Amino acid sequence: MHGTQTQVVGRISRKSCRAVHISTYHMNMNSPFCISLKDVEEAQTYLQDMVHLTPVLTSSSLNGSTGRNLFFKCELFQKTGSFKIRGALNAVRSLSAGGREKPKAVVTHSSGNHGQALALAAKMSGIPAYIVVPSTAASCKKAAILGYGAHVVECEPSDESRTYTAANKVQETGGVLVHPNQDPSVIAGQGSIGLEILQQVPTVNALVVPVGGGGMLAGIAVAVKTLRPDVKVFAAEPKNADDCFQSKLNDRLTPNPAPPETIADAVKTSIGVNTWPIIRSLVDEVFTVSEEEIKQATQLVWERMKLVIEPTAGVGVAAVLSQRFQVLSREIQNICVVLCGGNVDLGALDWLQNPQEPASA
Repeated sequence: MHGTQTQVVGRISRKSCRAVHISTYHMNMNSPFCISLKDVEEAQTYLQDMVHLTPVLTSSSLNGSTGRNLFFKCELFQKTGSFKIRGALNAVRSLSAGGREKPKAVVTHSSGNHGQALALAAKMSGIPAYIVVPSTAASCKKAAILGYGAHVVECEPSDESRTYTAANKVQETGGVLVHPNQDPSVIAGQGSIGLEILQQVPTVNALVVPVGGGGMLAGIAVAVKTLRPDVKVFAAEPKNADDCFQSKLNDRLTPNPAPPETIADAVKTSIGVNTWPIIRSLVDEVFTVSEEEIKQATQLVWERMKLVIEPTAGVGVAAVLSQRFQVLSREIQNICVVLCGGNVDLGALDWLQNPQEPASA
């Protein structure tokens, strides 16, 4: 592409990806966590014909800005516009596994991306879906949830309100709660991203993963650290929503004390009881970035790579561009950043709301 020489790397087939996973199946039979490598590989096998094998892109411009080789795992090109479909499909599959009857309904709470994913997964299985979303959620995400045929239930923008409202909806419908980031089958589904990265970028030294509730981070960490313990797994989050950083610092689960204010709306929620043990043991470091850094990184990807990522995806990019990241060992040279989604609320952008008058001739 003009001005950046964006390239696709690591083209692989589903067949080759699956073969490597099966050959390492024996490596993690007794996991101390809620999931193991086996769970991630089983999810990958199920998902391989249901989700996109998203590309990994490079940018000479961003390589030059960091002095490292950056690889971008483009989950913005995934079905529903984010990685969340992986976990949602795997979770819905698990509900009727072993010949069990389909649930009357599925319920979740979500800032939008998981809600879209579960709405589509439920529709594909013929199950009614009820998605609890904060009133502040992006309008494009709420519209997409409705477009997939699910019911939208609004709540106050706090973890407590989300949990309470979802629990009431489960009782009302007789359905099943599919937690957006603590459900083991969701975590395992998200972990398939890590398996793909190891195949697409075999020389990778580190991964940078945005973290909210930690489902994607935890799933990737289990997969990558089991297969390649030498590869660093870094988390990235806004300074305004730094519960993961505080948890690692305090060595105990430390949720955000109040609903955080951040442009990265998909990582406002805190890590939880299932993701924290994995993050505590397997994630090497947590990087926090300011709101201004997130905005600048997001705009940089828009302009240089021509990829319309959402600000949450910009969090990981901001982390690798930060001064703190630059002091890491230069041996960490090949870094894969997960661009987790592309569901941008275009109507909320100031320059779209207030277009400038065209200049006179």
